[in-house]
Amino acid sequence: MADLDRIVRLKTVLVRTGLSRSTLYRKISEGSFPKQIPISAHGAGWRESAINRWISDPAGYRHDAS
Repeated sequence: MADLDRIVRLKTVLVRTGLSRSTLYRKISEGSFPKQIPISAHGAGWRESAINRWISDPAGYRHDAS
C-alpha cells in the first residue's frame, strides 16, 4: 500500500465509481460505500484507498472500523 493516502473529492468519486450523487449517499447510509471524512469546516472527501477497495468489490463492500 502507498505511504500516502490521497483524499479525493465528490466529483472524482462520482467519475471513478460511475454512481450518481443520490445513489452514492444512499449507499453511504446503507453502509455499502465508504463514509466521507471531514477535510475543512464545509468540505469532506474520501480516502482513495477506501474508494479503490469499493471499486474492487462493490457488491461485497461493507463499512467497518478499519
